[in-house]
Amino acid sequence: MTKGKTDKTPSAKDHQDIGLDIWNRKYRYQGEGQTPADNSYGDMWRRVARAAAASEEKKTLWEDKFYAMLEDFRFLPGGRITANAGTARKEVTMFNCYVMGKIDDSIEGIFDTVKDAAITQKFGGGVGFDFSTLRPRGSQIMGCDAESSGPVSFMQVLDSTCRTIMSAGQRRGAQMGVMRCDHPDIEEFIAAKRNNAAMQMFNLSVAITDKFINAVKNHDDWELVFKGKVHKTVHAVELWDKIMHSTYDFAEPGFILIDRINEMNNLHYCEEICATNPCGEQPLPPYGACLLGSVNLTRFVLNPFTKQASVDLKNIAEVTKTAVRFLDNIIDLSKYPLERQRTEAISKRRMGIGVTGLADLLIFMGIRYGSDESLQLSEEIMRTITCAAYESSVELAQEKGVFPLFDAVKYPESKFIKNLPEKLQQSIRKHGLRNSHLTSVAPTGTISLLAGNVSSGLEPVFAFWYTRKIRNTHENDVSEVEVTDYAYRMYREFLGVDSLDDSQLPDYFVTTDMVTPMEHIKIQSALQRWVDSSISKTVNVRGDYPFEDFKNIYLNAYELGLKGCTTFRPSEHIAGILVRKEDKKAKAETAIAKNAITPRPPELEGTTYKIKTPMSPDAIYVTINDIIQDDKTRRPYELFINTKNLQHFSWIVAMTRLISAVLRHDPKPCFLVDELKSVYDPNGGYFVDGGYVPSIAADIGRIIEKHLSKIGIMEKKKIAPAEACKVDPAAASSGMMICSQCKERSMISQENCLKCLSCGYSKCS
Repeated sequence: MTKGKTDKTPSAKDHQDIGLDIWNRKYRYQGEGQTPADNSYGDMWRRVARAAAASEEKKTLWEDKFYAMLEDFRFLPGGRITANAGTARKEVTMFNCYVMGKIDDSIEGIFDTVKDAAITQKFGGGVGFDFSTLRPRGSQIMGCDAESSGPVSFMQVLDSTCRTIMSAGQRRGAQMGVMRCDHPDIEEFIAAKRNNAAMQMFNLSVAITDKFINAVKNHDDWELVFKGKVHKTVHAVELWDKIMHSTYDFAEPGFILIDRINEMNNLHYCEEICATNPCGEQPLPPYGACLLGSVNLTRFVLNPFTKQASVDLKNIAEVTKTAVRFLDNIIDLSKYPLERQRTEAISKRRMGIGVTGLADLLIFMGIRYGSDESLQLSEEIMRTITCAAYESSVELAQEKGVFPLFDAVKYPESKFIKNLPEKLQQSIRKHGLRNSHLTSVAPTGTISLLAGNVSSGLEPVFAFWYTRKIRNTHENDVSEVEVTDYAYRMYREFLGVDSLDDSQLPDYFVTTDMVTPMEHIKIQSALQRWVDSSISKTVNVRGDYPFEDFKNIYLNAYELGLKGCTTFRPSEHIAGILVRKEDKKAKAETAIAKNAITPRPPELEGTTYKIKTPMSPDAIYVTINDIIQDDKTRRPYELFINTKNLQHFSWIVAMTRLISAVLRHDPKPCFLVDELKSVYDPNGGYFVDGGYVPSIAADIGRIIEKHLSKIGIMEKKKIAPAEACKVDPAAASSGMMICSQCKERSMISQENCLKCLSCGYSKCS
């Protein structure tokens, strides 16, 4: 786009290198048998359009309409649709979102869920679980004279399973764990991810009830109950503060307002929702599934960057109507990991059409993200999309029939439906609907990059430009490319310049760090009024944001009608926050001075621990010898591992030497516990003392932890403030963390997911 050319929104025909990289790695089909490969973006979209139109009587007509909607990126289907539709792949699903069935409170029920989850993840689906149905830790198990290890221990089994599926070469797993705020183990659940090695394949959310919010407001007591029995009574404010402190320091758990979700559910008369998909935009019943797609708002601005700029709402409505038909066809086309998921999907025909590029659209319009004007326009756009989607579903119902569980009396009385325009309500009463739910704002991640790096979902722009690594033809050949935000790039072309610095950008060019938490919440609220499911969004908070103000974010979210809320604040408690180089150097020098190796005395006292594991026919004995320093301080000096089983001889020798070396150098080797306990065996783990141990190495870590506690070191694990890891000011202001894959300070939290701007790693995709 050149200066003066303002007739329509700029097109993204000229994609950046990063878009090509994403296409090649994630969405380009390489061909198999009689199914040809994709040689261009056009081939990809033609493949998808043809597959979606296959069930239509007028196949060519609808294939062309679908293709026209896709080829200029006006509508972006969920990534699994783009990657899999029209291919010869057999064990893949086109649904992004699943919630697993109600977990039966028995060992058989738990492991049935493990199996179902593994199959679903194998097909590429993210899954959510409600753990509130499992009895609390310490409850008696009838028939075997034993006590339950509690829901959190079984979450570790699912975490290990998800890691194993990932290690087997499948799509990276994503899981959501939900627990009600009145479950007796809720305090353990809140702290479940404090150890950064534990349950990293889960996002966690507390299911918050209206009754609990009222108890917090009234400073009442709060009963923790399971199956009618009160196990413990706590003060509601104290429990609320535990949730808030955990979220403030560790960015988890989020919260979902479960009563509001069920109250506003279009299918309130035939289902109960207890959990959401991994990113929270789809509250779903047991075995629920949902297709996703996003209207790319950057393609619907007329005369951008001028006083005549306007949004083409008519075209947005037309694309939305076509998208409803497209996704409705995909419901029948998709494969399902489980038959119960297929039954659930076909009987309700859920879909979730949302938006992406909202922040870029506001920049095109010259409107600051978070301003009153932006709230009004955002709500108008979402209202247009929702009304068009419901109108299209009414038309499809007349043509193809209503969804099987449509109730002509109860459905139109749903609270969300009663907020729609009266004329649309009358059409629903008269003709019914093809789809029970139609709108949702989901993470867009790589599909937004594919479309020219438009801003993701309804999030603000995180950065107008950054550097990203892309892998070239040879595995070790990596190059760096500059990635620029779509609106920023188009603004440069509008001005006819190659570069701009911050001082040359108008004040409506804002990034995440310039948007207040309340502005985040208000934007989400404006869209939620017209979204029948929910919204995936992260409220990014600066590192020095006061805790008392932070708590108000969640209360404001409740008051403004949100169905859930997730925040992210850079914190020294979160693995990956950068430590300044000078701090690292000073700490290293101090450590060298303090940890000079003491010569080994002729005799040492120690303790021998026995490990009995189903992974080895013979017991493993771990001996930890201690040394007394300064006639008073006891610390571990060396470790020996012994077993009759020669199968493990080589790694036992290696671990003995390495761990002993660490013990001699580090007087407080607490990190060893975290490192060893995070080792997962691909064949699975086992239970010890009511807890799940994912590998023999992790069991050795458990023994070291036990010994350190015994001699008093674990009680001293908390680091003194002077020695605590300091948050790099740059990290605190930008919200960036160190990526676990590429080790660059490029990891951000956005749309309820951790994403790396440098190497492309994403926890959720």
